[in-house]
Amino acid sequence: MNVEILARIQFAFTIGFHYIYPPLSIGLGLVMVIMEGTYLKTGNKMYEQMTKFFVRIFALIFGIGVATGIVMEFEFGTNWAVYSKYVGDVFGSALAAEGIFAFALESGFLGVLLFGWNKVPPAVHFFATVMVTIGSMFSAVWIVVANSWQQTPAGFHIVGQGLKARAEITDFWAMVFNPSSVARLTHVWLGSFLSGAFLVLSIAAYYLLKKRYVEFSKAAFKIALVVATLSAVAQLFVGHQSADVVAKYQPAKLAALEGHYDGSKPGDLYLMGYVDQKKQETHGLYIPGGLSFLTHGDFKAPITGLNNFKPEDRPGAVNFVFQTYHLMVAIGMFLIAISLYGCFLWWRGKLFDKRWLLIIFSYSVLLPQIANQVGWYSAEVGRQPWVVYGLLRTSKALSQAVSAGSIIFSLILFTWVYLVLLVLFIYLLNKKIKHGPFDEENLDHSPRHIEMADTLG
Repeated sequence: MNVEILARIQFAFTIGFHYIYPPLSIGLGLVMVIMEGTYLKTGNKMYEQMTKFFVRIFALIFGIGVATGIVMEFEFGTNWAVYSKYVGDVFGSALAAEGIFAFALESGFLGVLLFGWNKVPPAVHFFATVMVTIGSMFSAVWIVVANSWQQTPAGFHIVGQGLKARAEITDFWAMVFNPSSVARLTHVWLGSFLSGAFLVLSIAAYYLLKKRYVEFSKAAFKIALVVATLSAVAQLFVGHQSADVVAKYQPAKLAALEGHYDGSKPGDLYLMGYVDQKKQETHGLYIPGGLSFLTHGDFKAPITGLNNFKPEDRPGAVNFVFQTYHLMVAIGMFLIAISLYGCFLWWRGKLFDKRWLLIIFSYSVLLPQIANQVGWYSAEVGRQPWVVYGLLRTSKALSQAVSAGSIIFSLILFTWVYLVLLVLFIYLLNKKIKHGPFDEENLDHSPRHIEMADTLG
């Protein structure tokens, strides 16, 4: 493999592994805010204990997330020096804003969230929980803004030429609110809410299947189901909005997402299938003209195809982009269906009567994670051959001195380290879940606590 492919594989691996954790922390933070808010409103100690339990899980996710995110910053310098110089002014502003407005806020209140129980008033602790959640969401803002600028650059001009060229910000707010940032940020937030909600649903379903902490689990399940349902349905509309932005500003990516080659014909909307890149044909189950209708409101309107672009300006792995995109959509539709079905059963008073549904929910924690990963893959691979769309090619963004051997060595090293971290994360998460929300030896032996422990255990 050449240096470019190896560098892309390494970055995809490291960011893909890191991206397991931030969506979980953002989504779980929102669920914890609702749980603790319910405790303050009702005074029911069950919701306080519920929040404490998921705070412990949140701390584990946050710690692993921070550790796995550091590597990417070094990769910018070692593997992508030309790219780093080119986008340094833009990324420097966005990442500085993340540190000032997001990470400082999140980490500043994290100590109160973790260790403030019984040390600060309940309202102050709730405020800390809200601030940590807002901080994690702000962190996503600046990361997505930086990435969205690569997709739809705005608010800049180019200074210098050749290897010395760099983008310099001329309008900070135009850079922040570039054409794709709002839609993509909302898409990321909703995907994160789904990740956190389905983690809680999975844990609660597991306890219900084991007949442990029944009332506790039913209450947690209902809170998470509301978050999951609202987020899944909203994601359908936000995803469409994001696709509209792609259609307008990145037509080559849209053509790759649907495997559309002939720009003189309407675009079909594929439900499933595969792309034969050699023959430039797409086969599968599709709605004739469906893509044209979603894009232009007309089933017969032509859609710009891959053949409208020079071969060197098209995404190289069209079938990969097609498959990852359609897998994301399929998972999203399934999450909508299962969430709405759960709400329907809740309305009928039969939410916890179907064991098969609880089994599905217990494994469903994997689905938002897969959707988040393949969604990013389709967005980033679909952007190729540009690292900054229409301005800087990926092949020109590499460090001039990096070698294939050094990348292979570091990739192998990172793989082992990340595997150890993954095993450690799964082990500790499983240990916390099996331990349960109550530490029996620390329980107050007052009649109220004994009654609650008997009810929930």
